[in-house]
Amino acid sequence: MAQIVNQTPVQEQTQGVLQVAVDALLLSTSESYRGAGVSNYSQNLLRALGRLGREEPSSARVAAFVADPAFQAPGVALERVNRLAQHPAGRILWEQGILPRRLARLGVDVVHGLVNVLPLAARIPGVVTVHDLSFLRMPEKFPLARRLYLSRMCPASVAKARRVIAVSTQTADDLMHFFATEAEKIEIVYNGVEPRFRPTQSARVEEFRRAKGLPERFFFYLGTLEPRKNLVRLVDAYAAWRQQTQPSDLDVPLVIAGGKGWFYQAIFRRVQELGLERWVHFPGFLPRAELPDWYRAATVFVYPSLFEGFGLPVLEAMACGTPVICSRTPCLLEVVGDAAFTFPAESTQELTRALEQVIRQPALQADLRRRGLAQAQRFSWERTAQETLAVYRMAAG
Repeated sequence: MAQIVNQTPVQEQTQGVLQVAVDALLLSTSESYRGAGVSNYSQNLLRALGRLGREEPSSARVAAFVADPAFQAPGVALERVNRLAQHPAGRILWEQGILPRRLARLGVDVVHGLVNVLPLAARIPGVVTVHDLSFLRMPEKFPLARRLYLSRMCPASVAKARRVIAVSTQTADDLMHFFATEAEKIEIVYNGVEPRFRPTQSARVEEFRRAKGLPERFFFYLGTLEPRKNLVRLVDAYAAWRQQTQPSDLDVPLVIAGGKGWFYQAIFRRVQELGLERWVHFPGFLPRAELPDWYRAATVFVYPSLFEGFGLPVLEAMACGTPVICSRTPCLLEVVGDAAFTFPAESTQELTRALEQVIRQPALQADLRRRGLAQAQRFSWERTAQETLAVYRMAAG
């Protein structure tokens, strides 16, 4: 049985105010890769919409359908659906079969699909957020079932939607290229960064390093372990760097953090082949509360992804004052501007050179830190919520 929490049910809310229902069934607070990425977007957007609704009660009434039992978003009416919806088959059944009937009874003005898909049978205006089309750009890097599902449901949802939110210009361009989506239908709304991602006192950073047994200097990656993150190349570049760097830098390890996604075995295998078990560390999925401290403790954050829709970790690292090396992919360039040391994603040699230049030059690190902090100030979840609310109004209008 569904349960309403936090706010009054949608059908009891004030008439005349924009009523929005949000499909957040993929939202997860679990300490695994399912709680990262698009779930991060879902959680932060809903909480920011809730804050906006409490500050401006006439702006909109937002209700969200969630399967996660622990998530909270004051200011948003949460309808918790059957836990079977936490599993892929149950979620699809609920999303495409039950949700359209629920929406019809609630009488809302707009429905928003947070992750690439809308309830296709719903007869109200829809908004869908598309994060990336990597399942079309590099299908070989996705499990078959995931690829087939997205290849069918995403284009159908984009076609049905009255407005499509793209999280970057890269995604907007891909929508027009792969789906022939009209430019007038697409709104670019960037992700934000939480205020807790900020620099702190050096004493706290040192205390965190000691508590975690971390060295004074280390390269750091954070993200799901999956093929398009280009982590085998990162391991190769790190190995090449160790062969050519100064002896005084050989004590700098590489920390690859994040939950195991899919097709990740090649990363561990490559570390073993190169004999780097002592120098490449895998702490696994990191608790959300610790993420700012991990970024701050790192000497350099490295993000070599082959393709992204947005690239939230580089933004979080910059906001914490950590120098960033990232691949020169279009969406990452949108996020970092001129505030990161970039390299071609397909070049192991150039990534090796980037590691050497940044780790060897404190002045360059300081410059990247300064530029990154300034760049990160351009992004906030409050801005994301305000721009998303504007898209709701356009869709309902």
